[in-house]
Amino acid sequence: MHVVLARCRINRLSRIDRVTAEPLRRYEHPHPGSLIHVDVTKFGNIPDGGGHRFVVRKQGDLDKRAMTGLPKGKDCKPLTGKAFLHTVVDDDSRIAYAEIHSDERGDTATAVLRRAGAWFGERGAVVERVLSGNGSAYRPFVWRDACAELGIQHKRTRPYRPQTNCKIERFHRTLAGGWAYARHYQSETERRTALPGWIHFYHGRFRKGPASWR
Repeated sequence: MHVVLARCRINRLSRIDRVTAEPLRRYEHPHPGSLIHVDVTKFGNIPDGGGHRFVVRKQGDLDKRAMTGLPKGKDCKPLTGKAFLHTVVDDDSRIAYAEIHSDERGDTATAVLRRAGAWFGERGAVVERVLSGNGSAYRPFVWRDACAELGIQHKRTRPYRPQTNCKIERFHRTLAGGWAYARHYQSETERRTALPGWIHFYHGRFRKGPASWR
């Protein structure tokens, strides 16, 4: 049995879909801009002094209480809020574009798409298609109208199948480990300031970018 599975290149779990047990079908679009993946990921804001991942939870709660002007939750503890990271990844080159906002509304996602399209255009890549999830940020008419205006074909992933948008899901995992929770940030401002530098470092991992796009 092992010989047959090895011959079919499905003898390892990393080579098959663990849900359906079917062989993985890897794809890559032919040129930059042919398809971009978009999504939103969320991170809790870091209180001044550091978050509980690097200091004990009791100290983290004290850091939150020391910050003035924060709203309070049902347990009367201060709420630092969330950072909504709107991300765009090119399918062919894996070049990434990201913006941090305070919400994930449709108008915010649409504005990010316009700026990302211009950013890719400055580097010689014309966006032709965009693949998004089924979230509320990508359903409003303003998103549909922007795609039509920019000449971009919009596609959505299959419901309850995030694997369809796997490249940006994998980028989010790398983003969390390499930037969001990589070290002890003293404040949310410090972490956000570090994002552009990490994106530049991330681009250096791929042979296709960003040198050919400069």
